[in-house]
Amino acid sequence: MTAQRIHDTVAEDFSRVNDLIIQRLASDVPMVEKIAQYIIESGGKRLRPLLVLLASQAVGYNQNEHLKLAAVIEFLHTATLLHDDVVDTSDMRRGRSTANAKWGNAPSVLVGDFLYARAFEMMVELESLPIMKVLSRATAVIAEGEVMQLMNVKNPDLTEAQYMVVIHNKTAMLFEASSHSGALLAGANPEQEAALKDYGKHLGLAFQLVDDVLDYQGDAETMGKNVGDDLAEGKTTLPLIYAMTNGSEEERQLIRQAIRKGGLNDLPKVLEIVKSSGAIEYTMANAREQAQIARELLTCLPASAHREALELLTEVAVARVS
Repeated sequence: MTAQRIHDTVAEDFSRVNDLIIQRLASDVPMVEKIAQYIIESGGKRLRPLLVLLASQAVGYNQNEHLKLAAVIEFLHTATLLHDDVVDTSDMRRGRSTANAKWGNAPSVLVGDFLYARAFEMMVELESLPIMKVLSRATAVIAEGEVMQLMNVKNPDLTEAQYMVVIHNKTAMLFEASSHSGALLAGANPEQEAALKDYGKHLGLAFQLVDDVLDYQGDAETMGKNVGDDLAEGKTTLPLIYAMTNGSEEERQLIRQAIRKGGLNDLPKVLEIVKSSGAIEYTMANAREQAQIARELLTCLPASAHREALELLTEVAVARVS
């Protein structure tokens, strides 16, 4: 119900953004259009475009360019997903086959490139250098985050501080850019601009922390991926970092070995250690703290339905785990 209330706040605009996305996916190359539409229409929550709509209107925006900005953000996000799935050799996302599983790696990467290019075409149409600066920097930071994650695959020595940098760059950065660019489009004052920028960052961190918890207690039906996918790919996330730090030497060595090997042979034992060590509770406490920081940043905005929806988003971020 909370999620529905958030969407209802911008329902008409949200529908217009979806129409614009489909319109701007048009290509003379049939495979480009087919793959792009497949991934765009795969049932994502459109959280980042939603942030653009809410943030811009929370500081009084009342024109139409926020629709184009929201579509730009979705194209950037979708491009990263296409590339991410190739890098991770994923075959399932949001409960469906990934584009690379259906069409192969090369077409997926090239269509991701097309979406980046289309996003930047639309970005130029907005005629705002400050927004271009924010989004071009975000695109570079996200790419760096992907490389950092790749460099740390099967690395059990990743520290909590290093992990936080990776998830900021890889995930929270686009949340941050979404709310920040929305504020810029609306001509927010400096205090509101800074608040909305930081709101997006902390909200994005909360979402990723919860995602990393769900990898150890979710299921494919609700998540669109399987429990243990991160472990299978050799990803060292906060639940594992905490469990290694706070478990016995035997448990620490078992997790280190599981990360180095990848795969799922050790998953039952790792799940047991993660749950008994308090790693789930620790990671969720971090997620709640990030969500609370995000919520408190909104106090400088005028009271409105859009501000309330932004506040509710901080609840949704952590409500996926009871």
